[in-house]
Amino acid sequence: MAADRGPDKGMAMGQKYFAVGLKFAGGIILFMLGGLGLDRWLHTIPLFTIAGTIGGAVLSFLSVYWQLAADKDVDANGPAGGR
Repeated sequence: MAADRGPDKGMAMGQKYFAVGLKFAGGIILFMLGGLGLDRWLHTIPLFTIAGTIGGAVLSFLSVYWQLAADKDVDANGPAGGR
């Protein structure tokens, strides 16, 4: 299978990890902006901004970790479970 080797596989892997990085950063930014919006609406100190940033980082990390762990299993066994 030519698609399993060569520059196309490298490009596909690069795109996959780039998308994972964007997912991670996007989750953090989305939760941070949500916290900032709550802080402005409730006229509070940056409590929700900090909580949103930390919460977004934790949830984004877990999401990325679970996705990469599942991809590792698929890469090791092949897309059809090693058939």
